[in-house]
Amino acid sequence: MTALLEKSQLAPQRKALVELLLRINFGIIRNLEVRQRQPVLDPAPELIREIKFAAENGPRSEWQSPRLRLKLQWVELFELFDSLGNGVIESLEFKHGIPFKVMVADSQF
Repeated sequence: MTALLEKSQLAPQRKALVELLLRINFGIIRNLEVRQRQPVLDPAPELIREIKFAAENGPRSEWQSPRLRLKLQWVELFELFDSLGNGVIESLEFKHGIPFKVMVADSQF
């Protein structure tokens, strides 16, 4: 996969996932379906929001910016989608609106 520079370069499904994680900020998505290398958000997967006391729990300020430069973690997540093709991400944990780790059944690869 070519390194992506900005959110505006993404397919609509990937852009929606980026915006969702940036809005929620901290949490886990469970059973995220990937179909034809794209995340499926309709129907919505299970979303668990992490709320931290005495911390900033609202959306990231950059969540709506089309000029948002993507971090390496996003590129790696999208490469995982590409290699998976069709399947299910058991859990996708994110921190500060950025993918942190995923759990995938080994049998899917």
